[in-house]
Amino acid sequence: MQKTYTPVRFDEKFPLLTEHWQPRVVAEMNDYQFKIVRILGDFIWHEHAQTDETFIVMEGVLRIDFRDGAVTLKAGEMFVVPKGVEHKPFAEHEVKLLLIEPRGVLNTGESGGERTAVNDIWI
Repeated sequence: MQKTYTPVRFDEKFPLLTEHWQPRVVAEMNDYQFKIVRILGDFIWHEHAQTDETFIVMEGVLRIDFRDGAVTLKAGEMFVVPKGVEHKPFAEHEVKLLLIEPRGVLNTGESGGERTAVNDIWI
């Protein structure tokens, strides 16, 4: 019997997200997870001491603030925040993102707090 291979369709996955700042896993590759998330407004200052974090903007405009500057990303652009670099994402209007990071990484890094999402939930 032939196996069925199914692509991840972002246009079907994003509507399933009902809250902002709550990343959900759509795929894994080795120990890395591909997470989608809707964001709006300001996040918290945080860092990931053990890993880089990749932001790919699917829709909207994202600004990532750093203590010494910022980078602005539009749909179709990506940026890798190096491990240990404190950063704070911001979206004036809703942004749809694809994040790539190792399994088990918390969205708030070591900062914790009320914005910490339950980790490793698949959608």
